[in-house]
Amino acid sequence: MKNKLIKFGAMVASAIVLATSIPAVATAAESNYSYIYDYWGDVQEMPDSYAVCNVFTSAELGLDLKLNNPSGMFVKDDTIYVCDTGNNRIVVLKRVGFDQIYVTQIIDEIYGDVEEKKLNGPTDIAVSDEGNIFIADKNNGRVLKLDSELNYILEFSKPDDSSLTEDSTFLPHKIVIDTAERVYCISTGINKGLIKYEADATFSGFVGATKVDYNFGQYLQKRFASQEKLKRMESFVPTEYDNLYMDNEGFIYAVISKFEDEAKLKTGDAQAVRKLNMLGDDILVRNGTYHPFGDLYMGTGGGYTGASQFKDVTVLDNDIYICLDGNRGRLFGYDDQGKMVFIFGGNGNMDGYFRRPVAIEHMGKDLLVLDSLDCSITLFTTTEFGELIYTAMDTFDEGEYEASAAAWTEIMKQDGNYELAYIGLGRANLRQKNYSEALSYFELKYDEVNYSKAFQQYRKKWVEKNIAIIVIVILALFLIPLGIGKINSIKREIDREDFFKK
Repeated sequence: MKNKLIKFGAMVASAIVLATSIPAVATAAESNYSYIYDYWGDVQEMPDSYAVCNVFTSAELGLDLKLNNPSGMFVKDDTIYVCDTGNNRIVVLKRVGFDQIYVTQIIDEIYGDVEEKKLNGPTDIAVSDEGNIFIADKNNGRVLKLDSELNYILEFSKPDDSSLTEDSTFLPHKIVIDTAERVYCISTGINKGLIKYEADATFSGFVGATKVDYNFGQYLQKRFASQEKLKRMESFVPTEYDNLYMDNEGFIYAVISKFEDEAKLKTGDAQAVRKLNMLGDDILVRNGTYHPFGDLYMGTGGGYTGASQFKDVTVLDNDIYICLDGNRGRLFGYDDQGKMVFIFGGNGNMDGYFRRPVAIEHMGKDLLVLDSLDCSITLFTTTEFGELIYTAMDTFDEGEYEASAAAWTEIMKQDGNYELAYIGLGRANLRQKNYSEALSYFELKYDEVNYSKAFQQYRKKWVEKNIAIIVIVILALFLIPLGIGKINSIKREIDREDFFKK
């Protein structure tokens, strides 16, 4: 009987252990969803900054004609525009409440004095503050400008430029517009930079062409090669942009997904994301430990190889920009200094994973990702941890340094390895003139730039506090030897007079 009781107790204990271990495994799996790289380049797990709120497919949206190869997305207030490229239409959605999206309109033709009224393979859309609609009608070779009632206003056509041959095709792929309704366009096959049009559709030049890299040996090879060999050799031409986004200050973030030499991403000789001013100069700040190009490791795994391929980018109001990796289905968030904020996502069929992500947009701090293969939109909302990060950053920008420090401290309690928490506490202490504390936080995370700033202020404050002692010491070092010398001189004079008296 006793043995039976022992066996029964063991079975119960095993069942309890098994039952309690299941949630623990689930929790560990959830924590593996998000990660970040530390100073040494090692992967560090972190709490999720975002969680899936809902996934919307054609069925959830109530569409009779299912989405077919959607390739572009634009958000204006609570309205979402999806370019349903395969069905030659644009689906207009409206977000209602926290987690619901409904179809409000289908745009598949336009009105007014225009020869071709049907859309043909639209790939991108933008809406101005005046309510005018701009559509990259790719297969019709035009960018349309419509009013809010879909009446034709004008169109932007192939640039009249001597550098483009008659055989060059104009296939507008991605567009953004500024507050004056000037259009910046990426056209497939045109790699001279962004095509810029004035508001009246006048072509005004190319902006932000990528830098062309080649060595002198390659130049000599091309200079003396035969025509047949030249055809086989690679041309020295700029790289074509994949996508672009205009932030609320009028700067254009542009991403590139493919590089001939991916190793240059690590050295900074190639840039996966650029921030262009109106002159086309890249002004993106890259003060992070690593350049913003996605995953540090480019090996083969799960059928995917090579570097991250940024297919799209969106920029929040607090200047955090999030790049969408079309290779491994991940989202990479960076702050305005180029420091990594979070990484999450992946390839797969589960919620929060993707099969062919092509576009990312934001609605406030919430994120929307369009998958062209699954024909779905995933809505992400911030977790408590993500809200803490944004609170810490926003309060710092607003000058509320104590509140920022409190938020970073709470973040550190939840994730003691999170690098930005240490740097954030250091910056908050620096602004509060707690230079010694700031130095300790920057030293822990090897932040040389901020450490130098803090040390400069610490040294200045120390000098001001001890200026009297410093002056006394300097005077002492100067006057004491002088006094000793004077005394010795007087003694010598006295000794000399006593000698002659004798």
